[in-house]
Amino acid sequence: MKFQLKNVTRKFGQHLAVDGVNVEIDKGEMVGVIGRSGAGKSTLLRMINRLVDPSSGSIHFGDVEVSALKGAGLRNWQRDCAMIFQQFNLVPRLDVLTNVLLGRLNHRPTALSILNVFSREERIMAIAALERLGIEQTALQPAGTLSGGQQQRVAIARALMQGPKVVLADEPIASLDPLNAKIVMDALRDINEREGITVVTNLHTLDTARNYCSRIIGMAQGRVVFDGTPDKLTAETVQEIYGADSHGAGIDETMTSTSIRIPGAAAAVGVPASPGFRTLAVAEA
Repeated sequence: MKFQLKNVTRKFGQHLAVDGVNVEIDKGEMVGVIGRSGAGKSTLLRMINRLVDPSSGSIHFGDVEVSALKGAGLRNWQRDCAMIFQQFNLVPRLDVLTNVLLGRLNHRPTALSILNVFSREERIMAIAALERLGIEQTALQPAGTLSGGQQQRVAIARALMQGPKVVLADEPIASLDPLNAKIVMDALRDINEREGITVVTNLHTLDTARNYCSRIIGMAQGRVVFDGTPDKLTAETVQEIYGADSHGAGIDETMTSTSIRIPGAAAAVGVPASPGFRTLAVAEA
């Protein structure tokens, strides 16, 4: 099933955050959405998940008009369309395992959720999700004691517990160091490739979008100004998306890079190789 956004617009008062977006996303794609802060990227994802309603236009997933859903239908959609946030949105005082189990809330009766009663099968699923992300040893720690990279992996494990058809990630690596950014992006790509789940992620780093996403959507002032494969993202297109500085110069892509460069280091030490993220290796300066 594919996404279809038809002339989707969102206004906040007089401010036009998203302006007449028309996009189709096929099942199983991994799409990166890039653009300056304020370009409308986060608002676009929040409208797909229905955390924000469109001011006009419509959003469809297969035969379902997502933008018209209410009540149980809307809750089911937000279960099927998992959202991962930049700030993790975990409950810091609860242990990691319970935070992951919260991903099952829309799959179970309300009474069981209120009583925090989870089945043995659900607990096994949660541990398996944590093992998949390499953080099973943190299961009984309060989520607030983990590093940012670990917390984001907990958030991904929680999203997996929803059994989603789509994963939306809103700046999932913006607050992470390059190595943790790589781990998180590797996890999202693994979900996309292994389960065939559609992944749409907002990104600030152009090298990440180029290396992980089969398709890139560029936004500027609420509109889509680029939609294509990474090889079509030229310097001229990048300047259209990000604009120029006060001297008229275009953006230097190294300013948005997540590459780790240590002067004098000739080889990576303790950084696992990843052909899908070529720039995230320690290189000789």
